[in-house]
Amino acid sequence: MSLREIITLPDPLLRQTSRPVSGVDKAARKLFDDMLETMYAAPGIGLAAVQIGVPQRLVVIDLSKEDEERKPLFMANPEIVSASEALSDYEEGCLSIPEFYEMVARPSEVKVRYLDRQGEARELAASGILATCIQHEIDHLNGVLFIDYVSKLKRDRVIKKFVKAQKLGKL
Repeated sequence: MSLREIITLPDPLLRQTSRPVSGVDKAARKLFDDMLETMYAAPGIGLAAVQIGVPQRLVVIDLSKEDEERKPLFMANPEIVSASEALSDYEEGCLSIPEFYEMVARPSEVKVRYLDRQGEARELAASGILATCIQHEIDHLNGVLFIDYVSKLKRDRVIKKFVKAQKLGKL
């Protein structure tokens, strides 16, 4: 495993749609491991491959607390097959938009289809923070950021702040 650099706003790669993987092979599992190590070090609860500069449809998630046994979830080519009409609000943040948090309303329950670490097809019904995290990470694979769910004014301020920081060499 190796630690990877997390790309941040305004990197244009974050707005790119990631390519599906043809299967979960040795290279995909190595990337999963690197993503997991990078996510834990950040620290975060979810990471899409595009956030480390690899536009492939791979996601890792682990909601376990620091003092709990780790329970990583590996998803290749995840897709939401159903979502509840009921919404839940969570304060979201993103490793690619450090130090910015905002309330986002998303479906409170989703069903997702994906390939696991062994390449086996799976379906998972998720609710609560897991549902939110899955939706957040799949958005990354589609070039969507959580700031796209906030007001244009807030989004423009955040983007402006990160563009300025990049120009000043602070990113």
